[in-house]
Amino acid sequence: MDGPRVTDLYRLLPEEMDALVADLGERHYRADQLLHALYHGFPAVLDEVSVLPAAFRARLAAAGYTVDTPAEVRRQTSADGQTAKLLLRLIDGTLVESVLMQYDGGEGRHPRSTVCVSTQAGCAMGCVFCATGQMGFARNLRAEEIVAQVVSAARLLRGRGEHVTNVVFMGMGEPLANYAETIRAVRLLTHPRAFGLAQRAVTVSTVGVVRAIDRLAQEGLQLGLAISLHAPDNALRQRLVPTAGPHSVAELIAAAKRYGATTGRRVTFEYALIAGVNDGENQARALAALLRGQGAHVNLIPVNPTAGGYRRPPRARVLAFERVLRQGGVNVTVRVEKGTEIAAACGQLRTDATRAVPSAEQAAGERATAGQHRLAEHHAEADGDRRAEVEPGVHVAANHR
Repeated sequence: MDGPRVTDLYRLLPEEMDALVADLGERHYRADQLLHALYHGFPAVLDEVSVLPAAFRARLAAAGYTVDTPAEVRRQTSADGQTAKLLLRLIDGTLVESVLMQYDGGEGRHPRSTVCVSTQAGCAMGCVFCATGQMGFARNLRAEEIVAQVVSAARLLRGRGEHVTNVVFMGMGEPLANYAETIRAVRLLTHPRAFGLAQRAVTVSTVGVVRAIDRLAQEGLQLGLAISLHAPDNALRQRLVPTAGPHSVAELIAAAKRYGATTGRRVTFEYALIAGVNDGENQARALAALLRGQGAHVNLIPVNPTAGGYRRPPRARVLAFERVLRQGGVNVTVRVEKGTEIAAACGQLRTDATRAVPSAEQAAGERATAGQHRLAEHHAEADGDRRAEVEPGVHVAANHR
């Protein structure tokens, strides 16, 4: 006979945790104890939630509730120590990537620590310059698997007395193609009784799912939105983003305007600069003409080298593109480079490691040791728009796709 369906406790919103505790005949405060243990103590397994009585933990397990900790298969750290790329193995063996990027917080302040999370294993959008787009689509991630990436980064930071301040949904996959699980993850990460990030400290990036952008605007959330545009005209955008529609440029600009009007948040257009493809000054002038007066921001991203063979433009050409946009009345910055030497572009580490990752049996052992890491404070007081702390002309909410 089959046992109860297994549910990771990291999936439950606080209100659902309250209901579970009540259903199991426990007092309300047990829900707060459990939530505090999950989001402050980062237990690797249910038995490590020692604040709960052993009998209650046993009833939770008997009812099918668990704590599943991804195994860290590989970690790469940049030479300056500010970027760490994690390759994680989920409970079913699926490999996903996340990146921890840190930026100087100023004298006497902790660094700004941004976690870039994946929402899918692979991606169906097929962007030709993207390592993830070249690997195809495997499956959507569940909300608890997205949250687990942030928790894994928080474990890394706590030994330094630091905490996660920002989360960007800019990793493997298209967040708005996995809409329900992305929104559940956002609510878990921003709920004051769960991970507790400020909503403005979270940014969702999309290649341009217009209906989902409009839906997101109605969620009552104060999230940043970044739209991957990459071209000033439809023909070039369809060449770079094969799933783009014939009128996608105008549709996305209109959707961004609606999102801004509804939420009061400024939208960022991401533009991956590719040498000889979309980096000409004429293309910059065309982009400026499209975005002038829209109140939007452009984040220029020199493309990461991938198997597609695309190259980033020389620095002088990047700055020339930026200058044309600025002179055209568009707010623009160039992305801070983070982790290029450790293949921090999304999908690169997973692709490189596929032939060499441990077996599922080894992964079980890795997962069992994950609980050796212990507690330190991690609650964020971050403002997701603290660009004033950064060098002028540089944007730090970096998309690592």
